[in-house]
Amino acid sequence: MKKIINWITNNFEQIYIVFLFAISFLIVAYLFPGEGNFRYEFQKGQPWLHEDLMAPFDFAIYKLEDDLAKEREDVRKSFKPYFNYKEEIGKEEINAFEKEFKKRWDSYLIEKKEAFSNPLLRKKFVRYNADSVWMLFHLTKKLMKHIYSNGIIEFEEDYVVENQKPFAIEIIKNKVAHETEYSKIYTLKSAYLYIIEGLHAYKKEGKANQNVDFIENLHINKFIEPNLFYDKETSEKVLNEELNSISLTRGIVHQGERIISKGEVVDEDKYRVLESLRSAYVSSLKTTANRSLLIFGRMIIVFFSFLILYLFLLRFRSHVLESRRKTLFILMMIVASVAVSKIVHDISVLNIYIIPFVILPLLINTFYDSRLALFIHFVTIIIVAFFAPNSFEFVLLQFIAGIVSIIGLKSIQKRSQFVNSAMLAVLSYLFVYFGVSIYQEGNINSINWVNFAWFAGNGVLLLLSYPLVYVFERIFKFLSDMTLLELSDTNQSLLRQLAEKAPGTFQHSLQVANLAEEVVRQIGGNVSLVRAGALYHDIGKLSAPQYFTENQLGGVNPHKNISYRESVEIIVNHVHAGVEMAKKANLPDKIIDFIRTHHGTTKPEYFYRLYMKENPGADVEEEFSYPGPKPFTKETAILMMADSIEAASRSLKKYTKQALEDLINAIIGFQMKEEQFNNADITFMEISKAKEIFLAKLQNIYHARIEYPEENK
Repeated sequence: MKKIINWITNNFEQIYIVFLFAISFLIVAYLFPGEGNFRYEFQKGQPWLHEDLMAPFDFAIYKLEDDLAKEREDVRKSFKPYFNYKEEIGKEEINAFEKEFKKRWDSYLIEKKEAFSNPLLRKKFVRYNADSVWMLFHLTKKLMKHIYSNGIIEFEEDYVVENQKPFAIEIIKNKVAHETEYSKIYTLKSAYLYIIEGLHAYKKEGKANQNVDFIENLHINKFIEPNLFYDKETSEKVLNEELNSISLTRGIVHQGERIISKGEVVDEDKYRVLESLRSAYVSSLKTTANRSLLIFGRMIIVFFSFLILYLFLLRFRSHVLESRRKTLFILMMIVASVAVSKIVHDISVLNIYIIPFVILPLLINTFYDSRLALFIHFVTIIIVAFFAPNSFEFVLLQFIAGIVSIIGLKSIQKRSQFVNSAMLAVLSYLFVYFGVSIYQEGNINSINWVNFAWFAGNGVLLLLSYPLVYVFERIFKFLSDMTLLELSDTNQSLLRQLAEKAPGTFQHSLQVANLAEEVVRQIGGNVSLVRAGALYHDIGKLSAPQYFTENQLGGVNPHKNISYRESVEIIVNHVHAGVEMAKKANLPDKIIDFIRTHHGTTKPEYFYRLYMKENPGADVEEEFSYPGPKPFTKETAILMMADSIEAASRSLKKYTKQALEDLINAIIGFQMKEEQFNNADITFMEISKAKEIFLAKLQNIYHARIEYPEENK
């Protein structure tokens, strides 16, 4: 039992990583599509690449979704909406008109009675106009009865389909629907114009005179009200019944019947039959398939997907498996992608192309590297492809979009780079999908243009990767190029203090940053990281700036007044002090690593040698050594070289190429002899290249020239 506990204790990190993989495997296996899948892949317009296919059972030929959508659209356009007819409204308005007419006619007669003092003239005038006015009155009532009988509607927005009015409507009178042509129905405006035009036509025939104006002055529009009201409930009910009555099938294929032969082109009809077989086959699996075998099959698929991921990390990115945070982040991103795919798959309204899978490689590339990002993206889309209706098309689109986005986001230094990557991903989606579609269909009109809208939405969601970088930086303590750029701003608090209190150290740090940055840029590595690390590596000197040569002015050296031990203690302490200052300022651990490792486990050689000269044989190795650790990354190793070379170069008397070259070889040779780079992932070839770059940079800084031999006089 004790051995088991010791083994678990000694291998806890590895056990924890395996546990994370196991949990992720179980979650993805649970989310994996539960139903079986059709074993054949096929594309419209392409040859059937499999063996001759016979119908395994009887199945109905389903109509394609495009055909069903067209039929549904035809039903909607030809549908006759239902209206309720209110007969009492017409009667009320006609009665109101009659009362208003009589009232106005009586007032009119009184006015004329006062105008004509002669009774004979008044009687003659009244007799002459009365017949005409009353004829117009009866004509108006007749016209009003006509429009109310046909019906007057108020609004058209509720039942007009795509700006197209129905050719007929159903009018419900006494609970019985009667079909009526829509052209015979009136609106408020057309009803008013119908009456006015009728009156003017009567006037033109010479049957009336100015008395038409008398009728018009009654404001006929006041007596025109809608009496047809759209019955939304009945209309929607009947429309749904008609839509549901559309047959989903057209014909049947019997068992044993040949569906398609090898090499035969999958045309429109064959495609419809094959899609019907696919649907019927998947449905039949729910009742006929062995559930245990389906579960076992999907577990094998998911298991090997995670296994190749684990082996890839173990072989090429072992440092990721050594970190819980890094491993957890990768597995969490994969599980999240599968979970979102499951949700979209279950919500039939959404298309899987709306999911911004490219966020995954963008984030991995931001915090890790492009090679790992591409591999994880590929593993993820292979798993998610089982949720897609066309797996090959899905994998092709996502794989190309992922590559394009990674290429477009080599490093994150501006917000616009995220926008550019999103645009590149969307453009690759659009062009590749267009190419695949015309290759499959051979006809532009057959392309499913709706998918282009889904791709556009995908691009908008891709912009979420920018705020997600900040979120994951805080949660998982990652470090992005954007944060490194912010830290490299010399207006940062610590760097401003360094510039003010230790100006010599500040200038030294700037030169070290320039040297290290150029080397890392050429041999490979994180340029932004090494620059930020170089700027902060000596901040510990703020604790006692006057004890460091670069800050000593006027030849005053405080080390003359203290012992060698005290000098070494002060100098070595700048590493401890720097770490404490960095932690207090909440600098990232990767930056603090540069502070810890920039001297490795070497010694302040000047004071060590002076002490040993006075105390030969003394054992002060540990006391006179920096605390370390040794550099353990390429960037920290380069910084150690640059720091020592820049500091030593200031003491040269002559800045010739040979002098600089000897200095560089001596310093790096000594560090290698002291085994300071054994833990760093840097090769001899890269160290040799670094020497050449250091030499070229120092020559530029000090304007070193080749010494020419003196001419013979």
